[in-house]
Amino acid sequence: MSRRLRSDRGQISVELLGMTPLILLTLLLIWQFVLAGYTFTLAGDAADRAARAAAVGQDAQAAATADLPSAWAANASVAVGGSGDVVTARVALKVPVLVPGFLAFPFTVDGTAGAGKETP
Repeated sequence: MSRRLRSDRGQISVELLGMTPLILLTLLLIWQFVLAGYTFTLAGDAADRAARAAAVGQDAQAAATADLPSAWAANASVAVGGSGDVVTARVALKVPVLVPGFLAFPFTVDGTAGAGKETP
């Protein structure tokens, strides 16, 4: 029995060393999904702000990008439209790759919102 215990000595260290890259890759993937979700939330909020600003005749682009972090605001695309008494806004943001502000995926996450036009 003691001979078997001696032969397994250090096995956990070897297994941890082998699993470390897999653990790090898993953490990076989780972080990337968090960034994608955060970008989706930012796009929806920015679209809502743009629609409310356009509904009262203010600058929708400025309202949409005012509270965006700089890494997302740099690549933001804001489009305002609508018909009749409804104003719609669409904000497209690029999803950053691991670190916001350095590299972004080529696709965008869109947020859309609408608001009723307000007249004074």
